[in-house]
Amino acid sequence: MIKSVDFQSIPGRISYKSLYQTLLVVVFTFATDLIFAHSAYVTNQNSNNVSVIDTLTNSVTATVTVGSFPSGVAITPDSKFAYVTNETAHNVSVINTQTNSVIATVTVGNAPFGVAITPDGKSAYVANGSTTVSVINTQTNSVTATVTVGTSSLGIAITPDGKSAYVTNRNGGNVSVINTQTNSVTATITVGFSPDGVAITPDSKSAYVINGFTNNVSVINTQTNSVTATITVGSFPCGIAITPDGKSAYVANQTSHNVSVIDTLTNSVTATVTVGFATFGVAITPDGKSAYVTGPNSNNVFVIDTQTNSVTATVTVGLQPVAVAFKLTQCLRFSNCDSYGRYRPRRSRFQTQSVCSMSLSHPTVNLPM
Repeated sequence: MIKSVDFQSIPGRISYKSLYQTLLVVVFTFATDLIFAHSAYVTNQNSNNVSVIDTLTNSVTATVTVGSFPSGVAITPDSKFAYVTNETAHNVSVINTQTNSVIATVTVGNAPFGVAITPDGKSAYVANGSTTVSVINTQTNSVTATVTVGTSSLGIAITPDGKSAYVTNRNGGNVSVINTQTNSVTATITVGFSPDGVAITPDSKSAYVINGFTNNVSVINTQTNSVTATITVGSFPCGIAITPDGKSAYVANQTSHNVSVIDTLTNSVTATVTVGFATFGVAITPDGKSAYVTGPNSNNVFVIDTQTNSVTATVTVGLQPVAVAFKLTQCLRFSNCDSYGRYRPRRSRFQTQSVCSMSLSHPTVNLPM
């Protein structure tokens, strides 16, 4: 005999209203298009400022005055602050990315250039163009350690696991490896002539180092700290960045006016993107869809579609742009969002809300002239 069941009397029951709202969430989830809204921060050396680009419109939305000859830039993982090295002022400007204003200035070593921030956001490592790296506590914005490395330290990158910092020493022809727990050098690796930029793969297993005067890239196995491959690229490469999926490395070649695309699985160049002007720094958007390349002689930033490896936009910024880093805002795009994925509420039975939130910034590599 089958007995009828009163679902309303079952303890812990799921009401029809709750079930309906759950199904509604599922429908919205599958119908939602995730929109990534980025802001690119670009250092302009000869105008002593930073241009902020809205990557949805590829237009400059703000200009922030910093110290003299700004060179490197890195953004904290929570996207709240940008750290900018001022090469001839020998200090670092800290920008609040919400207000786009400088909130602190930190004195570091001589001629600071490259800057990288640890994954936990607690420390900023600054490569001074002499022989040292300054370690900044990002909570107090004060220097807590100074690490002696090689000659003319310029580029710097921190492994995604946060354990090591790789520093290029331009005049030494080598790379210093810093243990970020002890702030001591644990290895020195010989690479090509005039190493400048450096980038680390997302799995922390490989470091790609630009050798400016030998027109190639050294690939370092970070487990053994030995060079496992050398890749020929364009003439006088300066900047390098690796896509979030780790499959490709983009190399800005200054005097051949192009960008080499490296397949990191085969360590071979699979594409060359003609820009037409001198290129310098490069960074990949956090969604991996675009590469932003600075043009110091043209005062432009060139946007490359990483699917087609073609230039799709050119953005005019300040004088002599060199480095670029991204702040990321994630937005869920609903049917009532505008063309840029910004939520525009309208009356309905079930109230929806904007779900934009700050997220991780994409690490970048800051390179010398």
